[in-house]
Parts: sequence; C-alpha cells; structure tokens
Amino acid sequence: MKDIPIIDAHHHFWDLSLKKNPWLDPKNQIPFRYGDYGSICKNFLISDYKEVSKKHNIVKTIHMETEWDTSDPVGETKWLQQLFDASGFPNALVGQAWFDRDDIEEVLKAHKQFPLIRSIRHKPKSSPSPKVQLLNPKGTLNDPIFRQGYSLLKKYKLSFDLQTPWWHLKDASKLARDFPDTPIILNHTGLPADRSKKGLDDWKTHLEEFAKEPNTAVKISGICVPNKKWTVDLNKEIILDTIKIFGFERCMFASNFPVDSVLASFDQIFDGFKSITSKMSSNHINHLFYQNAIKYYNPV
Repeated sequence: MKDIPIIDAHHHFWDLSLKKNPWLDPKNQIPFRYGDYGSICKNFLISDYKEVSKKHNIVKTIHMETEWDTSDPVGETKWLQQLFDASGFPNALVGQAWFDRDDIEEVLKAHKQFPLIRSIRHKPKSSPSPKVQLLNPKGTLNDPIFRQGYSLLKKYKLSFDLQTPWWHLKDASKLARDFPDTPIILNHTGLPADRSKKGLDDWKTHLEEFAKEPNTAVKISGICVPNKKWTVDLNKEIILDTIKIFGFERCMFASNFPVDSVLASFDQIFDGFKSITSKMSSNHINHLFYQNAIKYYNPV
C-alpha cells in the first residue's frame, strides 16, 4: 500500500506572521482537548506539509479553516486561493462562517467568489460531557437562528463540516433530516475521547443514528487521546467500527495536521490507517484514501 494515491481530507496551514490566528500563542493557550499545544504554535505551510508527508503519495489535500480572525472569515479563503494559484496546493477549501451572524449570507456569497470553496465549518456550542444538558439553545444545532443561516448552504451549493462531540449527534441527525439536500461531513469521527466500554458503546449508538441519514459522511481523523501516542492498538476499533457503521463509501481518512502532531507523527497516522485496512479489497482502500474525498469535496 506504500504508493496508493491519497487525498488528505482534513489539514491546516497557517502563517503566524499574518497575525490571524491569535489562539496559536504558546503563552496564552486556550482550553484544548489534547492539552498543551505549544508545539504547533509555529508556521505550518506547504513546504512543511510536504516534508512531514513525503513518505506517502499525497496527491491532493482538503484544507480546513483554522479559526482565523472571525472579523475577516473570507480572508483565509482568499489567502489559500492565492497559495493554490502559486503552488497547486491545497486543492479544496472548507471555509469559516457563522450561521448565527447577521452577515451570514454576505459571507457565504463572498466565499463563493473563490473557486476552491466547497464547504463551511461553524463549530456549534456543545456541552462538556454527555451528562451536562445545555438549557440555552443559542449557538447550538437547535438554535433557530443557527438553522436559518444553515438553510442558506443549499442556495450556495455548499456542504457543512460538523465538529461536535458524539453526544450531540442526535441533534445533528435532525438537522440532516430537516435539510436533506445539504451534505453533513462529521469531523474527527465524532470525537470518541472516552475509550471506556460505556464510552465507546454510547459513541457507537449515536454514530449509528447519525449514519442512518443518507446525506451524512465522516472523516476518520482527530482520534488522538490525551497523554497517549497514536497506535494501531489504540485506534483500530474506532476506525473499523466507523467504517462498518457508515460503509466504505462514506468514510475518508485525514491527518488533521499539524494539530495531531501534538501526539502523533504523520507517518504514525497514515501507516496506522494503511495497516488497519491492509486486508480490505483494493476497491475499499481506494474509496477510503482517495475516491470518497473526490466525491465529497471535488478537489481540483
């Protein structure tokens, strides 16, 4: 599997000289699910990506928004389009927009001026654990204002990249049913950080409900566990269960680099993906590593 073509379905670039990512300050870190992320508070650009991924046949990539300055959400898309025009990378973009802002339609219209834009990510408000119920819907998947802004994705032919913990997937399932023409691509496998038996059972139950909706898909990425290295033994069950639940035609592999470099090397992640799927058919492997990213993101 060494030379199989790969589309990395979720990664980031950032140039700290632009001063557009204030969260990437090693001395003023925000709460983060992996803990201390000081190691990634430095530039990560095309040359850096190509260096860490050089052992793999990365043919295209999908860039995910990086929580760029929210006062200029389209600025990141413009910058990335310029990178592509100069270098041929990245090959499709997921942009930032906030569905509950008054200017949401203007932002979506501005994103669509750039040929690489394919999807939008707005991280909805979430509870810190499945035991905590959010009483105020503002900013959540159930927020009427959020849903009104979300409804515009169909008009602009954009998908939705959803990052939320698995205990909010019931609400995500309802969103998928209510807006069946808008694809929802679940980021980071629903964030299965709790690897206890109950944690994994509950994660699977919610993932199965979400996967019942035909307009849903999933990116297998971002599955590092705090204070643990990425290993096949740690993540094999997560990966195989996700593929079983969604089917090989709705799953995509991704690095989440450089974020996941906090706990894993690029090689550990993609060698792990390859090892876990090595006994699958070539057709299944092609879909997981390449074809599904073509279907959902149409990279150039």
